[in-house]
Amino acid sequence: METRPNPDELLRQVQSQEGRRGKLEIFFGAAAGVGKTYAMLEAARGRKKEGVDVVIGIVEAHKRPETEALLEGLEVIPRKSVPYRNVHLEEFDLDAALKRKPFLILVDELAHTNAPGLRHKKRWQDVEELLEAGMNVYTTLNVQHCESVNDIIAQITGVSVRETVPDSFLEKANEVELVDLPTEDLLKRLREGKVYLGDQADRAIQNFFQPGNLIALRQMALHYTTKSVGQKIRSFKQAYAISKIWDVGEEFLVCVSTSPKAIQLVREGRRIATDLGAAWTVFYVDVPAARHATQEDSSRISEILRFAEKMGAKTVTLTGNNISDAILAYARSMNIGKVIIGKPERSRIQEILFGSIVNDLARKCGEIDLYLISGEAAGETLTVPPKRKSAFPWRGIIWAGLIAAMLTLVNWFLFSRTNRSNIIMVYLLGVVWVAYKYGRRVSVFSSFVSVLLFGFFFVPPYFTFVLTDVHYLITFLAMLVVGILISNLTGRLRQQSHMAHEREDRYQTLYTLSRDLSKATDPYELFRITAFHTNKFFRCPVGIFAPDDKKILKLQAGEHPYSSVNEEAVMRWVFEHRKIAGRGTDTLPSAPGLYLPLVGTEKMIGVLGIFSKDQDLAEDPEQMHQLELIASQSALAIESTQLARAALVAETAVEKERVRNLILTTFSSDLPKELIELSRAISDLVDPAIEVDEASRKQLIERVRRQAEHLNDLAKDLPGIMDSI
Repeated sequence: METRPNPDELLRQVQSQEGRRGKLEIFFGAAAGVGKTYAMLEAARGRKKEGVDVVIGIVEAHKRPETEALLEGLEVIPRKSVPYRNVHLEEFDLDAALKRKPFLILVDELAHTNAPGLRHKKRWQDVEELLEAGMNVYTTLNVQHCESVNDIIAQITGVSVRETVPDSFLEKANEVELVDLPTEDLLKRLREGKVYLGDQADRAIQNFFQPGNLIALRQMALHYTTKSVGQKIRSFKQAYAISKIWDVGEEFLVCVSTSPKAIQLVREGRRIATDLGAAWTVFYVDVPAARHATQEDSSRISEILRFAEKMGAKTVTLTGNNISDAILAYARSMNIGKVIIGKPERSRIQEILFGSIVNDLARKCGEIDLYLISGEAAGETLTVPPKRKSAFPWRGIIWAGLIAAMLTLVNWFLFSRTNRSNIIMVYLLGVVWVAYKYGRRVSVFSSFVSVLLFGFFFVPPYFTFVLTDVHYLITFLAMLVVGILISNLTGRLRQQSHMAHEREDRYQTLYTLSRDLSKATDPYELFRITAFHTNKFFRCPVGIFAPDDKKILKLQAGEHPYSSVNEEAVMRWVFEHRKIAGRGTDTLPSAPGLYLPLVGTEKMIGVLGIFSKDQDLAEDPEQMHQLELIASQSALAIESTQLARAALVAETAVEKERVRNLILTTFSSDLPKELIELSRAISDLVDPAIEVDEASRKQLIERVRRQAEHLNDLAKDLPGIMDSI
């Protein structure tokens, strides 16, 4: 097979070479005290001597004299004071840095968590904005703050690190410079008080900075740096097609559930993807049974999928009745040869009674490789909302009781007590109706009530629950089992119908949106159509914003219930950075609205704002996927219309210019003829050598007059004709 360049890698490198995005260099180390900040300042001073505009955004010297000495002579942006719980925190002033816009800016401690109220939650997000603004950034990072190794760090050191940086962001670094220091030298610096001061140093030596921990952290830092270099080599090969070998990495599938251990599974998938240079997808199957999951489970799976996206994975959620079949069907359709799944926690008895997904996969996987991964729960970092008890179905319970009582009366008057088979059938019909109307739980209750009523009214001795014939016990059990089975089957049918309706709604929305967009020719009509369909699907206020002639974002369609200066600032940020922000995201999450950029193929079209009071759409991957599809489809349609209008205007201008030139050419050819005729007539009239009688003289004068009037008419008509074109 012919090797072709990777267009994504080419685009990334071309953009980097064109300077649209700043360059990021990370001074990387195994632990605090190895000299990352010192090395960063030394490198910055070297660039300063070369004439580069270098500014310190924020550097934490930690009262180390040798580090503070390197700060002299470098411009420092004043820190921003942020009030928090009766104290003032000194934070990096992002807006001041963007206004100053140096060629190179130093931002220490990449994993730092910003104070509440700032634009971003994390400092790495500040750095991302600096890079987007075209500034080059030097920063520092310890290996324990890398998201993919977080749980391993917890296992080695016993300390769970909360401040982490997504690996997907670290991959964007142009250079990762390892700042290494032997373990004994680091411990010596620690004892001398060059890392921490006073009792803090003693506590560090006894806990995190144990020799074994430092050796392991150093090895991990070396390994991580090596992988970073290897990734750059692979990217270079793919971009420029240096090698014909394509198997630098294989795509694989990581299957997750609502288990708390899913987070370790995602991290392990990230490490494997990095080691192999492979693409990876995190996959979740939404089965009908999961529709009765608790709010905690639903929130957890949303957080897991969002975490996977932050780690650089593609996330896919599909609905299906059988988990293993859905996994294998997707893997085969996407040509994925490796599937990673967590080791099951069920006992042998549970597997016998309820089956095993792993065993099912092993039997059916065929040519697909299956990998089982286990992990400890120590690395769990997800936070989910408190568990909320699902509402008890009182309405269904009451109706189930009433239906059973009504059917008892029907049986009493229609059938004799000996015709028990018909009586049972009538009760089962009631169970089926309750199951379809109110779901599985209520229908199981209906089955129990029906069995009790059948035994009380139609089995001797009557009007008592005492059994004298053991055979009726089998009848009761059979009736109960059949009722429960019917309840499950009917409930599953009801859920499948519900899922089908949801899918139909999504597809129908996209279809009608596409159809209506294709019919419209006016950009403002397209804005209105987008707002209408988005509002119809999500059932909440929607606003479409686009820049006017003064580049100010104005409401073009829909409504904006939270109009304020802060909301306008969020919209402006989304428009300028082409990224999602607002409620439920990591950028400006305090905003009441969720804002998505409307990005065309060549330019930004505007911003789509959605204002949901009851739910955070950003936390639901399926909803966000639908919203992104709507935004993308609308942006392309609007851009296409704008380009068509621009092309029509340009074509009209060209046609006008052609007609204008044709008219000028015509006038320029007719005018000399008229002037020659007029000149001849005047010459004949005034030439003394030519003798003319009075009649001929009058004819010549009339001829001159007509020629003059004709020229005068041409002179009068020409400006009007040219202006009308």
